[in-house]
Amino acid sequence: MVAQAEAATLVGIEAVPVMVEVDLRRGAPDFHLVGLPDKAVMECRERVRSAIQNSDLTFPNGKVVCNLAPGDVRKEGTSLDLPIALTILAVSGQVPASELAHTVILGELGLDGRVRPVNGCLNAAIAASQRGVRRLIVPKEDAPEAAVVPGLDVYGVDTLLAAVEILNGDLSHQPVDAALATAGEDTQWPVDFSDVKGQSHALRALEVAAAGNHNVLMTGPPGSGKTMLARRLPTILPPLGLEEAVEVTRVYSAAGERNGRNGLVWARPFRSPHHTTSYAALVGGGKTPKPGEVSLAHFGVLFLDEMPEFDRDVLEALRQPLEDGIVTVSRVSATQEFPARCLLVGAMNPCPCGFRGYPEAKCVGASACERYAGRLSGPLMDRIDLHITVPRLRPNELTDAPPGETSAVIRARVQSARARQTARLGPGGTNGHMSPRQVRETAELDETERAFMTKAASRLSLSGRGYDRILKVARTLADLADEDRIRVEHLAEAVQFRAPQE
Repeated sequence: MVAQAEAATLVGIEAVPVMVEVDLRRGAPDFHLVGLPDKAVMECRERVRSAIQNSDLTFPNGKVVCNLAPGDVRKEGTSLDLPIALTILAVSGQVPASELAHTVILGELGLDGRVRPVNGCLNAAIAASQRGVRRLIVPKEDAPEAAVVPGLDVYGVDTLLAAVEILNGDLSHQPVDAALATAGEDTQWPVDFSDVKGQSHALRALEVAAAGNHNVLMTGPPGSGKTMLARRLPTILPPLGLEEAVEVTRVYSAAGERNGRNGLVWARPFRSPHHTTSYAALVGGGKTPKPGEVSLAHFGVLFLDEMPEFDRDVLEALRQPLEDGIVTVSRVSATQEFPARCLLVGAMNPCPCGFRGYPEAKCVGASACERYAGRLSGPLMDRIDLHITVPRLRPNELTDAPPGETSAVIRARVQSARARQTARLGPGGTNGHMSPRQVRETAELDETERAFMTKAASRLSLSGRGYDRILKVARTLADLADEDRIRVEHLAEAVQFRAPQE
């Protein structure tokens, strides 16, 4: 006799359907597992056997053969424990085999029969819904994130016995309320822009960056407030919408990033990897590709402090995600694409000692400073829209500067500018990610503005990309000013944000 149950395994951030097939034969007690399982899946045999016996259920006395189809896709992780156990119980007549139809099951089993959370439940729910599956049985901790997918009855279980009761028709178990799962949360940030003293130019640049999703590079001596400013940038970004929260949670769920959350990720991500971070850790990769920091910052902020200290190959790998909003990781077996539409914020000192232009400067010769700045390549710098200097505060600014605007006040202006971009570009559209065609259509210049840009392009030796990026920033400045057309003052302010070498 053969029983079947549906499950899933992660490949990148996509959930690939897996059919669990169990055959029970007469013979000496044995448990075989086939279908290209990895080590963690192979070890499930002992977890499943102990969980069934310790739940006062009966492990069948005979030869059990379990196949995980398709056989050419490697099965990884512990999420197949629960579907294997339930299929064994179905083939031995302890649950109705018919109840496994149109049901996707995921979960790790403890030896005592408890069900532990697993990665990728939201990803599996999305894939199941696309295939017309009606029911999902997952660990209780993972049920809220999976319940956001419409058309699915999502049951959260904390024990193997609870899953058996659901399949046996026990009405005391009810699906998770989808309305509660999709209810947004107000993010409470522990920091605020009102904490910042002075730095009006940097504050203006970060407001522009948040309004149009423009990349920023801050240069200044140690202690000038670069990190403080960067950590407050998420507080002025608009809150995530439902579709954005689902997309961010897909990445976090596949990567196993829980951080105590219950349900969707509603806060804008802020990722700040150390400068010793490897290539694979930043952009994604590994033997089985997993999302990297740039994907975990999707729809949020990726902050690279001490940017020149990162390996050059690691920084150069950022070119594609900064331009296209995706990361492509190729391996012999497959090619994976991860979303990576983040706002890059870089911070660096002006020289190796950090105090170029100040009395404390200890660098010997201008060549050392030039070599330090040269660690950031021209093509990478060309993809950064806003280049700002963050100077050290004067003594009177440290002691007498009044509190600045709160994040809530700045965020209101940012949201107004984003609303204009949504009306112009569609849902999710921002000026920073406009295509060349969209730039031409939305950034039309009159004769005066064209003459200004001709002079700027000649004087700054702008590349085609640099020219378009100035227009994108100017378009954002016009949106912040609630104006339909780009004016010379918007172009002039956008030009001053370009890198000094241009």
